[in-house]
Amino acid sequence: MRRREFIALLAGAAAIRPLGADAERPQERILYFAYSAGYRHDVIPLSKTILTQLGKNSGVFEVTSTEDTSEFSTENLKRYAAVVYYTTGELPMSGAEKTALLNFVRSGRGFIGVHSATDTFYSWPDYLDLIGGYFNGHPWHQAVTIEVVDPQDPLVAFLGNALQFEDEIYQISDFDYRGSHVLLRLDQSSVDLSKAGVHQRFYGWPLAWTRFYGEGRVFYTALGHEPLVWQDARYQRILTNAILWSMRRSP
Repeated sequence: MRRREFIALLAGAAAIRPLGADAERPQERILYFAYSAGYRHDVIPLSKTILTQLGKNSGVFEVTSTEDTSEFSTENLKRYAAVVYYTTGELPMSGAEKTALLNFVRSGRGFIGVHSATDTFYSWPDYLDLIGGYFNGHPWHQAVTIEVVDPQDPLVAFLGNALQFEDEIYQISDFDYRGSHVLLRLDQSSVDLSKAGVHQRFYGWPLAWTRFYGEGRVFYTALGHEPLVWQDARYQRILTNAILWSMRRSP
């Protein structure tokens, strides 16, 4: 072999090695907790399947689904990079399990709340500090226009300035608008504001936001009631981006 060819071969091997090492990097683990202490959404089985597939498609994370609160121990949570909640009601978590969850996020891990995650733990103020708002009725269940509040944010930049979804549209009370970065918000011109049960607030109807809790990253979206929403490629990309962001990976 000529000296020039040998040098080229070595250079090629050096260029390939980091790619191989990266491909062999263990995937991060995500815990999907879909426990219903209140209303149980029919879409939960489908959501588990879709989240699992999103993890496989990403090549970055894998999803473990559970409804066992004992998974929320300090030791068990060390296995995960982020937790995803699709929950309702006053979950039967012990004081130690609640503390483990908060410490998990404070220490720099991720928390993703989906749809009814804001319809959870009304009697636990620390949870409100974590997620940033509470469910306060859903007067509209229809096709709506959604404003992309920050089209420069990498989590939603691919959506442009607006999009349409047909879903159950939440209202949010106790919203921490100062500590939350709103990504998506209902375009109020697309709904009937005179409908019974509508609560108009100065911050409108936020439908997705990010926030920080200690060193941890928190994402929430009020969308996700309907199976067709979960099956929508745009929604799936939002969730994938949110999980990656919560793990400090680039969306």
